[in-house]
Amino acid sequence: MIRIAPVSECELLITLGERIDTGLAEQTGRYGEIIRQSFGSELIEVIPSYTTIFIQYHPLKTDFDSLHHKLQQLLGKSFRENSESKLDALILPVFYSSQTGPDLENIADQHNITVEEVIERHSRQEYTVCAIGFAPGFAFLASVDPIIATPRRATSRVKVPAGSVGIADTQTAVYPAETPGGWNIIGNCPVSLFSPNSQPVSPFIVGRKVRFKPVDQQEFVQLGGTLCPDWK
Repeated sequence: MIRIAPVSECELLITLGERIDTGLAEQTGRYGEIIRQSFGSELIEVIPSYTTIFIQYHPLKTDFDSLHHKLQQLLGKSFRENSESKLDALILPVFYSSQTGPDLENIADQHNITVEEVIERHSRQEYTVCAIGFAPGFAFLASVDPIIATPRRATSRVKVPAGSVGIADTQTAVYPAETPGGWNIIGNCPVSLFSPNSQPVSPFIVGRKVRFKPVDQQEFVQLGGTLCPDWK
């Protein structure tokens, strides 16, 4: 059952479910886009996530009671045919190697499989963008093949290069910029995934599908990728 509750004087939260799953993330993404298109300047932010949609609204243009009523009507309508249109899956090239993925061999050893199998299992999976956060353009993607699901590192790295592809428990992600981080890094994607001067600023949208395509070092470099000789 969908719940709509106030968070503050000009914020509310729509809860679509209690259990995290990729199907629900797709739903929050679609509903979030419909809400953006339906309300316009009344809303400041619409942020879909795993099971919820956070809304910040303009206090001089609307209020909670008015929005609550309109959202109930909107979410109660039979608009599924219009909301089922999906973006094409986002295909991201990745160079899986010890030079770009210092934890690649560790993951293989932990699960008693080969490095090649880690790569194959990671790249054959289709992922769903479940949330965007931690850093601008950082998308949490689910779900990793259970055979290679690996807990976060006990100690975070001081510097993780932009484009680093990591695994943390059952999720995977690409670091859009150089930041500290504790995910297990298995490769690097040479594609820019966040640009504040572009529109949209990121190709990641909650609910969108993502796949990874293995490339060799030559193609990686041709696409603009750089190797990281010093992992800290």
